[in-house]
Formats: sequence, C-alpha cells, structure tokens
Amino acid sequence: MTQRATTSAVADRLIGAWDGRVTIPPITTEDPGFDVAAGYAVLGEIERRRIVQGWRPLGRKIGFTNRTIWDRYGVHLPMWAHVWDCTVHDAPQAHAALSLAPFVQPRIEPEVVFGLCGPIAAGANALEVMSSVAWIAPGFEIVQSHFPDWKFGAPDCTAALGLHGALVVGPRVAVAAADRAILAAALPAFALELRSNGALVDRGVGANVLDSPALALAHLAGVLARQPQFPALAAGELVTTGTVTDAWPVAAGETWTSDYGTLGLPGMTLSFTR
Repeated sequence: MTQRATTSAVADRLIGAWDGRVTIPPITTEDPGFDVAAGYAVLGEIERRRIVQGWRPLGRKIGFTNRTIWDRYGVHLPMWAHVWDCTVHDAPQAHAALSLAPFVQPRIEPEVVFGLCGPIAAGANALEVMSSVAWIAPGFEIVQSHFPDWKFGAPDCTAALGLHGALVVGPRVAVAAADRAILAAALPAFALELRSNGALVDRGVGANVLDSPALALAHLAGVLARQPQFPALAAGELVTTGTVTDAWPVAAGETWTSDYGTLGLPGMTLSFTR
C-alpha cells in the first residue's frame, strides 16, 4: 500500500471513530512504522475533508505541552491541530454548559487561550510573543480519546486531531502594550486551581506549559516553520496552549471551575449535561 493510500485509510478510520463516537485500536499497534510525520499527514487529510464538509478553522490547539504528565501518558512531545467553528464555544460571562454526548472518554483541561494580532516568529521570547497577542482568556478544552483506556502513542494523538473535542473560551481580556511585559512575567508564575463540584481536584503552575504558555506559542511557530504543508500562525487566530494541570475525566451532572490566581484572568465555570 502506498503512503498516500495508508494516509487515506487511517483518515477514514479516525473520521469514522469521531462520527460514530466509538474507539478503535491505536494506529501504532497495528503499524509500528506509523510515526509523527505520518500522523501529521493524516491530520492534514482529515482537515482537508472536514473543510469540504463545511468546517471552518478558527485557530489551533497545542497538546501535551505540560511536561509533568508526559510519563503518565507515554507521550513526550507536544503536537498541534486546528480548532473549528463547530468545536469552539464562547463563554463571555465565564460560565457555560456543554453536552458530553458528542465525546468519547472526555476529559477536561484548564488552559490559557490567546488571540493573535500578528504572526509569531520561531524562537521568539515571551515578550516578543506577547507583542503579537491581542487578547488573553481562560479556557477549558475538552479532550477525548478514540483509543481505548487512553492508551496511545504520540503519532496516534497527532493524527486524531490532537485529541481535540471542544474548546470553551471565557472572557477575552484585551492586551495593551503596557500589559505585555507584566503578562510575560506572570504567565510562568501563576498558580491555577481546578475544582469539581466545589472540591479541589488539581493545582498547576504556568511554567508546566513549556515553561510558559507564551513560549508554547513560540514552540508552535517553530514546528510550523518545519511544516510547509500547513499555514503559519496569523492574525485573527486563537490558540489554546495546553493544560496547566493533568487532564481529568468528566461526567454529566458535574460542574467544574478554574481559578487563575495572580494571572488576573477570571475563573471559568463549566457544567456538563448528557
């Protein structure tokens, strides 16, 4: 089978798993030669098909930026995928409700979301990154695994839309020029608390995310510089930079909240329904 035929066949399987809300064996268990480059080829094929179906990309998600959870999942590098008009939900009042019906083995991740006003250079420092940020917001990404028991390799995650399910974006706080240095310094240092039905579940710090959520953007810019088949980051995109804590399983009837501590972002409240 040619590489193109393999890419198409894997895309068929993953789209079927998404649309059918079912799990499938990891691609890497059946094809040990399936690597991250092959995963991005499948990602590109899936995204091309979704655009034909009417999906519209709004920006990107970066996954596995939190190094503290790499050993837990057996994935030791970040990956990215687009987020879409059908997967992004705005919550300008900092609270929302979301049905879990579309998702397979869903988990919640509290994240920092950026809105871009310009391109980002590979290797940019945090302050340089912030010069291309128009706004910052709290967010909850709902990730999902179409692979049983959340067992997979990095190529599987890459191909499967970076495990993206949905992104709930909270109030967007404009970033003025005078704010950039303050935010660049605060992003690695802030502490985040994640609660479920009022009980503390996890804590994390901004530095968990590739030393800073701002530096996660610079990392993504570097990855895209080596991927001419994908567009570079551009003004108007939103980017969610990865979970500050671990990813936690969620169930209908639960209400989850986040507190961003000294970062100055409002916390989020997200309730899950069937």
